[in-house]
Amino acid sequence: MSFFRDRSPKKIVLLLGHPNPNQSESITAELATLYEAAARKAGHEVKRFNLTDLKFDPILHRGYKAIQDLEPDLKNLQEAIKWCDHFVLFYPNWWQTMPAMLKGLFDRMWLPGFAFNMRKDMGGKLVTGWYKRLKGKSSRVFVLSGSHPWFIWFFFGDYTNEIKMGILWFAGFNTKITRLGPTDMAPEWMKNSWRRKAAYLGRLGE
Repeated sequence: MSFFRDRSPKKIVLLLGHPNPNQSESITAELATLYEAAARKAGHEVKRFNLTDLKFDPILHRGYKAIQDLEPDLKNLQEAIKWCDHFVLFYPNWWQTMPAMLKGLFDRMWLPGFAFNMRKDMGGKLVTGWYKRLKGKSSRVFVLSGSHPWFIWFFFGDYTNEIKMGILWFAGFNTKITRLGPTDMAPEWMKNSWRRKAAYLGRLGE
């Protein structure tokens, strides 16, 4: 226990990215709750957001051709992410990617001025490269799948590259991925190992 006490407490934002409002039906939600409880008990400060509680339009109707004002819930999540040291995300893998509502959340709020800025020359023209506005933060992503993660990887490649590299790394996060599955056929002993892992990482704040 002294190992955990010696670690500095972190400011953590936890986002449950499952669109099912009935959390009792979701092992994803259960693991998020275990992580949160363990992190709080270990002295970390946690701000939790549930995707289904956030009120926002997940569709970027005109792409980035026009400004689409952010809803208050998205602004609050942005401020929390700027505040945190560590960002933790839980979501199910559907068709080798995240649920559409979660992708819509990133489409809407992962914007220039918040997550990144493209480099420009003195004349205002775009040049190669970008600024990572969230650099120095860490993140952990739990991705749960109905099939075994290695089966998915073998047939379809890295199904976590979108979130790890395309979204989080692009903004400056140092990200670790925890892939869990198969949820559809997992015996209780396997689920218990996932529960222990979520609680352990919560205590560490990792």
